[in-house]
Amino acid sequence: MAEHANLNVVGQAPLRPLLKWAGGKRWLVPHVEPLWEPYSHLRLVEPFCGGLAVALGLNPQAVLANDINPHLINFYNQVKAGLVVTLPMENSEGLYYEYRQRFNELIRAGKHNSKEAAELFYFLNRTGYNGLCRFNGKGEFNVPFGRYKAIKYVREFPEYTDLFQGWQFSSVDFAQLDVKGTDFIYADPPYDVEFTQYAKDDFKWDDQVRLAEWLAEHPGPVILSNQATERIVELYRELGFELQFLQGPRRISCNGDRTPAREVLATRNI
Repeated sequence: MAEHANLNVVGQAPLRPLLKWAGGKRWLVPHVEPLWEPYSHLRLVEPFCGGLAVALGLNPQAVLANDINPHLINFYNQVKAGLVVTLPMENSEGLYYEYRQRFNELIRAGKHNSKEAAELFYFLNRTGYNGLCRFNGKGEFNVPFGRYKAIKYVREFPEYTDLFQGWQFSSVDFAQLDVKGTDFIYADPPYDVEFTQYAKDDFKWDDQVRLAEWLAEHPGPVILSNQATERIVELYRELGFELQFLQGPRRISCNGDRTPAREVLATRNI
């Protein structure tokens, strides 16, 4: 019976991401999945897990999901612990800015790992502009109201709570992760483009280089996705990665440009 139950869990349809997430990679899952399947018995490590689109789409048995954004990781950890959202939620501009102010008060008070902070983060994510997660130089959330016609809010996440029992979440620099030689790493860092701050500190070119060299040293399978800028392509090619190029959707642009973005999928030890 135990074996049969495990097969049902592994074989079930993947869950969708819990959050709206700018730059989400659901579209990339069909490209990553064939590369992942021969190694699906390994632990999946995501140093930049974001909205979890790839991890959920691949449906691994064990996951180490990391992100430098502590508010995101607090939300996932609270969901893992059985989060139930109890605060009033409605698609209201006034309520949005009231909750945004309260969320920033918690950040300033050092209470960003609380259940209340996770509830507010969920509401702000569902109600704010385009699923952006943006902070100013003081580390305060500053995304404006989203002006959606209708929003579906969820108060409980039982399927994710069950799934996350086999997952580990952390919020550290990627180089601090306790990665095993047999782990399968999928890395989707901030794009190599000029963009508004995702976390309080920017991910600069030196960090891109540091990441590429860290990935090149990993003895297990590695996949990297990024914008196919000339210097990213050169960097990973020189480190011995195999490259393929894809046309990715451009969902958010300050000038309204929605033309496909050329992306690179760099692989190593696969």
